[in-house]
Amino acid sequence: MPSGKTHDAITFFLVAPTFAATYYVTREIPISTVITAGMLFGGLMFGPDLDTHSKQYVRWGILKSLWYPYQAFFSHRSRWSHGLIFGTFIRVVYFMGALTLLAFLLSYIYATYTGGDLPNLMRMTKTWGAIGEFVQTNVGSYALPSLFGGLWLGAASHTFTDLAGTFIKTGRVGEFL
Repeated sequence: MPSGKTHDAITFFLVAPTFAATYYVTREIPISTVITAGMLFGGLMFGPDLDTHSKQYVRWGILKSLWYPYQAFFSHRSRWSHGLIFGTFIRVVYFMGALTLLAFLLSYIYATYTGGDLPNLMRMTKTWGAIGEFVQTNVGSYALPSLFGGLWLGAASHTFTDLAGTFIKTGRVGEFL
């Protein structure tokens, strides 16, 4: 199995080719930057090894506790964590759910401490709408799909490296696909 250092080196090696390829296809610097940043984040912080105590997991610092339920639910190197089709999608959905619960918990604690009201659903919807408009105005309408594509590329580079290592050692690959 490739080490964390190997995965990191491959991620850093792929930064320039990722930017060059996406710029060649899109001819847009903001989208190319978003995809490349997503690939870098996906490879270093948001990759398949969040299902175990790994470099990616440790890099989350105090926020690594957000990943405890994910680790408990998914076994290491399962097709649900390392899989090319669902791996990144599941991590994004899980992370957004964990952030939503954390935001609600912090809002509840703040409201309890200050004697204020919890933000209602309409206020939260308006806030997310304003954030979405800001991203569309400053990055482009394809910013979020581009970010997901970059996250997927970072995770895919990790999975392909694992597949190559498995194939070299054992001659079989099937468990990921």
